[in-house]
Amino acid sequence: MKKVLLGLFGLVFVALSVWLGYYFYKKANTDPVVYKTEAPFTTDIVKKTVATGSIVPRREVQIKSQVSGIVEELYVEAGQRVKKGQLLAKIRIVPNIVSVNNAESSVQTARINYEEAKREFERYQQLYEQKVIAEQEYRKYKADFDLKREAIQSAENNLQLVREGASKRSGQSSNLVYSTIDGMLLDVPVKVGTSIIERNNFNEGTTIAAVADMGSLVFEGKIDESEVGKLKENMDLLLTIGAIEGRVFNAKLEYIAPKGVEEEGSIKFPVRAKVMLDDKDFIRAGYSANADIVLDKREKVLAIKESMLKFDKEKSYVEVETAPQVFEKRQVITGLSDGINIEVISGLKKTEKLKVPDANLAQNM
Repeated sequence: MKKVLLGLFGLVFVALSVWLGYYFYKKANTDPVVYKTEAPFTTDIVKKTVATGSIVPRREVQIKSQVSGIVEELYVEAGQRVKKGQLLAKIRIVPNIVSVNNAESSVQTARINYEEAKREFERYQQLYEQKVIAEQEYRKYKADFDLKREAIQSAENNLQLVREGASKRSGQSSNLVYSTIDGMLLDVPVKVGTSIIERNNFNEGTTIAAVADMGSLVFEGKIDESEVGKLKENMDLLLTIGAIEGRVFNAKLEYIAPKGVEEEGSIKFPVRAKVMLDDKDFIRAGYSANADIVLDKREKVLAIKESMLKFDKEKSYVEVETAPQVFEKRQVITGLSDGINIEVISGLKKTEKLKVPDANLAQNM
């Protein structure tokens, strides 16, 4: 039994010796850790926040009809450029029976009054010519006759307006729809045969066309309440439009809402910026866009990657290479950061090399 125990002990001792020998052999032949290094560089640092929104015309007008009826003719289509006063559509009026009856009754009454005034005037005119009555009395009947003649013309014009939407006296037609501004037709939401309602104090009326000045566009977006305190008017914006790849448009912040709105559980503040366009640029209304709002900027400054920075209490430092793979801690004073790169104000030279601090960036050579 004693021999068996000694044999087992010997086997364990041999196995342990072999394992330790292999371990120390591998350790002796393992390459030393060589850390990557990077040098400071010169770049521009831009600190910014992002607002989401869309591109819209500064001035967009909804053209509506002055009368109710049916669209009889359309002379334009969406995408066309129009001038102020250009004819857009013609409306066929569907007369209101009650209004027509009232207008016809007014015409009949005006005619009766006119005929009566005409007879009286002719009679007193003869008396005046015979010098039977004074001129003052004659003029009274002449004035009444003139008023009655004017009343019948007014009643007839009103009847024509009710029936056709046009007046003989003015030469204008209320059933013709004209553009009120120069611009581009963004939308013509009606078609020939569409029934429309006139604009009045009780309803907005049917939109015949939407016209906008596409030469003056603005970005309208919203920004989170945590960032709005950093904004001020005339800040620069960089617009990225999803539908236009490879282009960044400049803009100027011109409005920050004094009151926020609740959206998806957070408070956001509407903002507006003027889009700076070249004459050759054309952007369609309604494009979604993201605006990078430049909060601060440094041009051509010495910088390092922010991930290389370490902190000891309230002080920041980096590890500078003093000899091959020999590093020392050095305190640095930093400035503006964009979240990736950070400005170095003092403590480093461009020719020096820094240890990449992340262990994942070390490699075995």
